[in-house]
Amino acid sequence: MGLGTLLLIAVGLSMDAFAVSVGNGMILCFTSRRQNLRISGSFGLFQGIMPLIGYTIARTFSDKFAAVDHWIAFILLALVGCKMLWDALRGGEELPVSDPSRWRSVLVMAIATSIDALAVGASFAVMPRQGVFSPEYGYLLACLVIALVTFVLCYAGVIIGCRFGNIFGKKAEIAGGIILIGIGLKILLEDVFFK
Repeated sequence: MGLGTLLLIAVGLSMDAFAVSVGNGMILCFTSRRQNLRISGSFGLFQGIMPLIGYTIARTFSDKFAAVDHWIAFILLALVGCKMLWDALRGGEELPVSDPSRWRSVLVMAIATSIDALAVGASFAVMPRQGVFSPEYGYLLACLVIALVTFVLCYAGVIIGCRFGNIFGKKAEIAGGIILIGIGLKILLEDVFFK
């Protein structure tokens, strides 16, 4: 996997956290830098930790799945992408009524928006060791990139939410779902037809 693909995965994964950040920005208009750092930092941290957990669990069993690794990566990424599309298209998302920058609220939102990253981390364990994953620490680099991309997008999301309202929320989730499904399909097609 190349750095460009990894960045697309990171952006795709961060879209639900971005959408929540936009919603938080709508509630916390005129938010302080400290509140924004708390929200975006928590989202970034959990989006970086969850793939690491998924990778570690899946890596333990990866030798048993070598023949079907491309199918596993495709299915996991497609499921996460489809779930994001389903959540975005079915509507009814409620915004929190209390202060979303309080630690308890932030942690609940960060965990809820990063569960998808657990499955993506599991797909990292069965991806070929090339590109970003060539070095032994490649999966750590991938987790760091996901965390940083999520942090930056969520920080911007709070600001955008305050300024522009609910314009990007659902569209961002839809784009994230499509990106993850597309990357899963790319991995499958490369392994089946171009290996």
